[in-house]
Amino acid sequence: MLKKLISRISVFCIIFCVIFSYISGVYATALTFNIDFDTTTRALYLVNLDKDILVYEKNAQERRAPASTTKIMTYIVAAEMFGDVETSVVKVEGKVLSLLDGTGSSLAGLRDGEKVTVLQLLHCLMIQSGNDAALILAYHLGEGNINKFVEMMNEKAIELGCKNTHFSNPHGLYSDDHYTTAEDMYLIARYALQMPHFTEICGMSTSYILGEDRPLITTNKLIDPARGEDYYYEYCRGIKTGWSGDESGYCLVSYAIKNGYTYLCVAFGAPSSDKNGNEIEENGAMRDTKALYEWAFSSLELKSVIDEQKPICEVAVNNAWNKDTVLLVPETGYTTLLPVNVESSSIDIKTHVPESVDTPIRAGDVIGTATISYANQELTTVNLIATESVERSAVLYYLQAGKNILTSKWFVFSITAVAILFVVYVIMMIVYNSKKQKQRSVKKYRKL
Repeated sequence: MLKKLISRISVFCIIFCVIFSYISGVYATALTFNIDFDTTTRALYLVNLDKDILVYEKNAQERRAPASTTKIMTYIVAAEMFGDVETSVVKVEGKVLSLLDGTGSSLAGLRDGEKVTVLQLLHCLMIQSGNDAALILAYHLGEGNINKFVEMMNEKAIELGCKNTHFSNPHGLYSDDHYTTAEDMYLIARYALQMPHFTEICGMSTSYILGEDRPLITTNKLIDPARGEDYYYEYCRGIKTGWSGDESGYCLVSYAIKNGYTYLCVAFGAPSSDKNGNEIEENGAMRDTKALYEWAFSSLELKSVIDEQKPICEVAVNNAWNKDTVLLVPETGYTTLLPVNVESSSIDIKTHVPESVDTPIRAGDVIGTATISYANQELTTVNLIATESVERSAVLYYLQAGKNILTSKWFVFSITAVAILFVVYVIMMIVYNSKKQKQRSVKKYRKL
């Protein structure tokens, strides 16, 4: 029983040490900002891709119907499985197309029996938002079983770290068990941006890959100056729209690049009808996304908060010859997004270092930490390291050791105890000698 208890305690200690060693280095927390305008979109998630910094969120962990933004995951799985999408050829099956009859689906106009490359299908999928292209890809890669392809989509979602996502089809038509979150979709879209051809395809407003007489026209008005009207935003590069009725509302996943900064925005659930059931023509997802981009590009900038070459503080050193302190610098620099007009005095740096450090010290030794905060939000904690090596003086060390011994509580207690015992001994000897003297006097008197 005792062995089991000791074993459990040991395991707990090991786990604790592993966790502590992981979090004791550099770690950052999200710094979110307040916007100065209203949004109607139910869920929003805006991230700076340059530093992977979340700058704004709204109901980002709420389950939402993703509608055709589902096709981002369809693209990922299809592109990874086919590999050479430019030369891989797929035959369009009429029986697969018929699965969409009566659904009111967005179609790319694929024709029964025609043979198309996977690259053509990906254009149809992402530009025209063709549900037909999604099903053809899923049917072919699932070896005639679309559900098999959907299982691959769900497996990929787990691999990407999605915590609240489940797909039940490859196109995004509404289903109770077909959902994701704005935060999860960000993980999916960020991964997709690394896929071959993805940014090129998603950035097209029109594609003639099926022929001049079969143009594929984007559904994303932020990237189409001809159809964008008030939505067009010249810095936007894609990615995918979505709508499947009131269940999903208007959806948009996009990214934008300006002045060396890149942002990715997920917008889910802008209302598409009012309380009376009347259609709302304004696409709130597009409007809110554009507003967020304009706000981010004009209001935020990357700033170096701490520099690994710049000392943060100093700490006293013990037992060093002609050396009283050593300077401490951050183990690593730290850059983050901050408002453009923020003053350096607004950045709060709190150091956590001991009063003094024993030598020897080696340059690079971790001595303490510094916590950086802004507007009462903790940004990060970094290790503070020694800028130089400091050797120990043997003479000072032993002198200090002697001093420590002489001033220690145990030494004082021992000396006091010895002194008390000595006093008691002296008193006892005096008493003893006094008794002896009396006894001698009595004996002498009796003899007389």
